[in-house]
Amino acid sequence: MTFNSKTIFATVAIIFAITFSTAQDKAAYDQGFRMGIGVTGGLPFENPYDFNLGVDARLQYDLSSKYSVTLTSGFNNLFIENAPDLGYIPVKVGFKAFVIEDQFYLMGEAGGAFAVTNNFNQNSLLLSPSIGYVTKNFDFSIRYEYLPDFPVVTNNVLGTGLNQVALRVAYGFKL
Repeated sequence: MTFNSKTIFATVAIIFAITFSTAQDKAAYDQGFRMGIGVTGGLPFENPYDFNLGVDARLQYDLSSKYSVTLTSGFNNLFIENAPDLGYIPVKVGFKAFVIEDQFYLMGEAGGAFAVTNNFNQNSLLLSPSIGYVTKNFDFSIRYEYLPDFPVVTNNVLGTGLNQVALRVAYGFKL
């Protein structure tokens, strides 16, 4: 897996800039950690994958009433007909911004996907923007994921660059 150091630096710089820009809102908000345990169902756009099922745990730290940072990991399995499935562990950091009240949000995550099944040893960068709706204990979101280093088949030619869309339903609670 290759990470461009300039891209990683720019992402971290943006997260820190937004974090420090929320200093005024912090004083009036009870900051803290939340944990979410979720299940995911996804539809890959490329062959040979049929669908994706996964589970995850997301740790969220509320910087303010509008902004949070996240750390997400779990296990996803890409099912393939007539071939061994591809299971991977995603590890992502993210930034969540509530855009309508404290319920609708936009979130961006970046990290890595580490293949762990069937002797598949290719890892990949993982980029994942999402939109969601959260209540006191439930989180519903839809996300797009791009895994540029996972194999795909297009017009019977082996290449890389898996795209998929996924729905996540999670139960969340304060720590």
